[in-house]
Amino acid sequence: MGAIEGIRKIDKKNHIVVISDEPYHTYSRPLISYYLAGKVAEENMYYRDRDFYGRNGVKPILGTGVRSVDFDRKTVVLCDGREVRYSKLLIATGGKPFTSPIENVYKENVFSFTKLDDVKKIEKAAARGARAVVVGASFSRLKAVEALVHRGVKVTVIDIMDRIMPRVLDETASSIVLKTLGENGVELLLKTTVERILGDEKAEGVLLSNKAVLACDFAVLAIGTRCNTDLVKGTKIKVNRGILVDGMMRTSEPDVYAAGDVAEGYNFIEERSMEIAILPSAYKKGETAGINMAGGERIFEKGFIMNSMPFLGLSILSAGLAEQHEGVRVKALLKEAENTCKSSYKKFYIKGNRLVGYLLVNGIDRAGIYTDLIRREEDISPFEDSLGGEDFGLICLPKDARKVRMLDGLNKE
Repeated sequence: MGAIEGIRKIDKKNHIVVISDEPYHTYSRPLISYYLAGKVAEENMYYRDRDFYGRNGVKPILGTGVRSVDFDRKTVVLCDGREVRYSKLLIATGGKPFTSPIENVYKENVFSFTKLDDVKKIEKAAARGARAVVVGASFSRLKAVEALVHRGVKVTVIDIMDRIMPRVLDETASSIVLKTLGENGVELLLKTTVERILGDEKAEGVLLSNKAVLACDFAVLAIGTRCNTDLVKGTKIKVNRGILVDGMMRTSEPDVYAAGDVAEGYNFIEERSMEIAILPSAYKKGETAGINMAGGERIFEKGFIMNSMPFLGLSILSAGLAEQHEGVRVKALLKEAENTCKSSYKKFYIKGNRLVGYLLVNGIDRAGIYTDLIRREEDISPFEDSLGGEDFGLICLPKDARKVRMLDGLNKE
């Protein structure tokens, strides 16, 4: 979608073809948990109106995947054998779920949690009182847990790590999430994983690595997500974890671009190339690619990782660094409450005189300011002591910094 709108900023006439193995219009994947919970209807999950493709002169080929790409002939070969020629190509295949090897996994009540069709299948199995095993405690899997809890399903979460989301949450934040799970009737088994799905045609339980057996009515499997680079494996396209791109979203092959969760670009905070698998970044990368595909000039810069998740009454936000690094100091503020979901925790990562990351569990009111400080590489030394305080806001910034932000706001208007 970002690429379409980027192209049309420059080029109003040339044909655009969108190919997707999903049969749906431009729906929001982050909303699939809310669909499963019954909080949003399918017709309210779309980013753009139904006439979006028509208004933008787009031919959608939906419900059909791509078998291969012939970069020499500039031809995309569909799974049904059709061929589509291109002059410019954008690969935006996103991410795909992965699990550790599990025996007997191919059963009708063992599900992934990535696409709308996945949750439509789960919806049929997730009756009130049913028992579910969820393998993996990533952001997306915890949103699945939240939806299942809302439906009255008894949930057990299994994760191989020693705490929840260790790449994002420290021990304090992980403890708050753990207590919140318990308060909502969710059992969490850490430092273990599933070896085998038990049952004949349907899953009736799981065998854990500690040899314990856990009964269930269905299972949701996915420990995490990886860049979906299957389409370009063994081709000329340079790939690391994701497809390597420059600041204009160009790959190593002429006239071929990549954007979204499949692309691996430069993270300016960590000063290295890596995947930045978040939705706002995906859109901006797509828009950047589209503008450049149409002959414009746009650079994607200031990319860094951000995560946002409302979860069982908690609000969790993180950006930038999420772990201690050499030369980085930490400022942490914890305010506990009797009701765990009312507790607040703030943690800031500071390198020299710059804010390079933060983690917020509740107390998220100033998140936009913190993110802006990271992006602008602002000198925070004049107001570092007040960072995270109840009274912290734009008023704490030096006069010149406030003036710059005001002028930026006027320019955007």
